[in-house]
Amino acid sequence: MAFATGPIPIQGLTRSDDFRNPSVVALGGGHGLSSSLSALRRLTTDLTAVVTVADDGGSSGRLRGSFDVLPPGDLRMALAALCDDNDWGRTWRDVMQYRFESTENAEEPLNGHAVGNLLILALWELLENPVAGLRWAGALLGARGQVLPMSTVPLSIHGELLESDPVNDTLVRRRIDGQAKLARAGSGGLVTHVYLEPSDAPACSEALESIDLADWVILGPGSWYTSVLPHLLLPDMRQALASTTAKKLLTMNLAFDTAETSGMDAAAHLEVLGRYAPEVKFDAIIADESKIRNRDRFELAAQKLGARVFFSTVGVSDGRAVHDPLRLAAAYHEVFTAIGS
Repeated sequence: MAFATGPIPIQGLTRSDDFRNPSVVALGGGHGLSSSLSALRRLTTDLTAVVTVADDGGSSGRLRGSFDVLPPGDLRMALAALCDDNDWGRTWRDVMQYRFESTENAEEPLNGHAVGNLLILALWELLENPVAGLRWAGALLGARGQVLPMSTVPLSIHGELLESDPVNDTLVRRRIDGQAKLARAGSGGLVTHVYLEPSDAPACSEALESIDLADWVILGPGSWYTSVLPHLLLPDMRQALASTTAKKLLTMNLAFDTAETSGMDAAAHLEVLGRYAPEVKFDAIIADESKIRNRDRFELAAQKLGARVFFSTVGVSDGRAVHDPLRLAAAYHEVFTAIGS
């Protein structure tokens, strides 16, 4: 069986004669990062994913607690997103994402575990090196790029929630511990402060090197407080993003008023990044204009980050708040062409 090794062509998208294969680093976690990777692997063969490692829910949380390892779930999803569009790639993508669910035994220990999580854990146990384990997993899948953890130390994310006390009719602050809880916290109040522990955890050295050498660094889309912001909370990563000569691009979400960011509009999302990392500036922001309620306020917030806004239709055609890989790839291509490397 023959497998393609070059960039996958995009229908309706042509490259100019001087198109250069850019070195791209995509930052994020979960489904948001998967969306950007699915688009970017159609544009470049030099692609690195840097993934958050603070997940404490589901299969990842169970494996993290039992084996004292990085949570593998978001890393698995990134690897699956980099699988090629051929029989080998599609098969291994499905294997990596497959979850065991016993209908006869609710107490079955394998219930809820994804095959990819267990494969990654086995490689880590054998090689005793998280980066090496991910590289071997990528080689097995024929991944169109490499996947790296944000840190080689498992991180915990915490937040403070400002909520009303109906008894005393006052506002009170409550600490939220863990990514799984923080992802739902906004539905009960306003998240006002987010931080990582350990606060001085080292960033993955290979990730820092990739950012330093990149032509483009892309942040988002994804859960704003638990997948996007953590890259700016880790000191080494924040400094690398501030000092790199790479162009920086921010991809906005298609839904803003979520269980994590209740009451926040698109501009407020940008203001969060500016508050936590004022030294990190962006060259461009991709947003779907149909999702931006106050365009003037949004563009003003973008200017404060140093960014030029590119409005593109990047959602799937059925109206769900999900990025379409081909539309997002076309939007990335437009920015790369307009700004250059």
